[in-house]
Amino acid sequence: MGNLQIIGALLFSLFLAKCYSQEDFLRCLFKSSESNVTQNIYTPNSLTYLSILKYAQKHSRWVNSSQPNFIASPTKESEIKPVILCAKKLGLQIKIKSGGHDYEGLSYRSEFPFVMLDLSNLNKTEIDLNEETIWVQAGATLGQLYYAIANQSNVHGFPGGICFSVGTGGLISGGGLGTMMRKFGLAADNVVDARVMDVNGNILDRNKMKNDLFWAIRGGGGASFGVILAWKLKLVRVPEKVTVFTVCKKFDDNQNLLLKWENIAHQLPDKLVIRVVIQNDGTGNDKYVEMRFQALYLGPVDELIPLLKEKFPEFDLEKKDCLQEPVGDRSNRSCINKECRETSWIGSVLYFYERETTSSLEVLLKESIPKQKSYYKGTSDFVKTQISESGWEMVERLLLEEESPRIILEPLGGKLDEISESEISFPHRKGNLYNIQYLVYWHDNNENVSSQKIAWMRKLYKEMEPYVANSPRTAYLNYRDLDFGSNDDDYSYSKAKIWGEKYFNCNFERLAKVKSKVDPNNFFRTEQSIPLYQTY
Repeated sequence: MGNLQIIGALLFSLFLAKCYSQEDFLRCLFKSSESNVTQNIYTPNSLTYLSILKYAQKHSRWVNSSQPNFIASPTKESEIKPVILCAKKLGLQIKIKSGGHDYEGLSYRSEFPFVMLDLSNLNKTEIDLNEETIWVQAGATLGQLYYAIANQSNVHGFPGGICFSVGTGGLISGGGLGTMMRKFGLAADNVVDARVMDVNGNILDRNKMKNDLFWAIRGGGGASFGVILAWKLKLVRVPEKVTVFTVCKKFDDNQNLLLKWENIAHQLPDKLVIRVVIQNDGTGNDKYVEMRFQALYLGPVDELIPLLKEKFPEFDLEKKDCLQEPVGDRSNRSCINKECRETSWIGSVLYFYERETTSSLEVLLKESIPKQKSYYKGTSDFVKTQISESGWEMVERLLLEEESPRIILEPLGGKLDEISESEISFPHRKGNLYNIQYLVYWHDNNENVSSQKIAWMRKLYKEMEPYVANSPRTAYLNYRDLDFGSNDDDYSYSKAKIWGEKYFNCNFERLAKVKSKVDPNNFFRTEQSIPLYQTY
């Protein structure tokens, strides 16, 4: 499809959207479905509209930025087809929300009339321990997935992310970094089948969608191609006992330790992952930068301690440190010198989300809206060579300028190095040492404060340029950043390459070609959706 055809189709879609009425959409749904789909459709006049929207908007920064004309909250997969067909007919966009954690809020905001497709009611799981697989619907959270596994087995797990309120639909389709990725690969590497609804309302499994689409939705962001309905995931074998620990160090006294971590963290045995969280502690003249080395070892403490004495004697971790009783809630505790727990895999999931390893599994299912709003801006990089000491001194200086910054370093290597960058659409494999996630938080979202925080983040990102991967400078899709660029009205492929190759490197062209096949009129679109492929 040429540029003029694309622009014409989008303009016609916008014209239709301006002409529709609420009654038109509801009438279309009624005529297009065998069951009463409209009972799960909410308009701004519906009593429960605001509560559903508020729960969906996990990123407080985008609350009230725009509101959907309709919220569709299907309880059956079949209810989605009429929503797609009627939205197409009336020129409405569809924004697909799984967990609602998109860093830029793209699953629940738009400049154009739109339907928010809320998948949270589609949260069923079906586990088969004989086959060692689990089907999980895309509206289920990671917590619901982990809960379902832990309830059935103490020797199985899944290599997903840390934040267990995140939706499986979005996280897995973007790749899915996690604490077990060095041993088992990304979440997306462990997808064996999927169900997707295409632009015509057809449900496709792996056999029906063919290899190209199955390749694209594993790392390329599923919302560009259709509606991810469910994943079939390969469960991984985990030992009954694993070990987690945290060691805290002051930044200015331990830069050599950080440089050492950069050199060897990606080369450690794949059963061990050591991530680093760098943030401020203290206040006023006593403020300083601290590093938290947080780790998971897939084995008992008796195996871990000798390995640490060889690789990181600086941690000074002893077996006795891992046998002490837990001390209360970890979420509000300042960083202590060191702590260690021998636990189960599900206990490690709780630990990394700042819960005690002995907490009730029911916390994985908790659904709530935070009472205190926290706003943040995030972005990311991948690193291929060690950052110099002067580079880290620059980072320390900038962190001390801010009140609540955080940098998270996630080591790669292991299984990730064994998988080709074109095996699935997530490309950041061998040659990358680690991923960096940059975050800055604030509690007052007035324009002056938010502008100041975002300006600081952009300054940090610019200063990091000499030290990170380049040509292109790369980033992780699940830490989405519209500062990289966004689609113009014409959804130009050549313009989108500027940001698209940051996320997907050489895979971007193939993603655009898949998009052209499965959604030739670009119905599933957002500010950073994959555009149609074009040659000039």
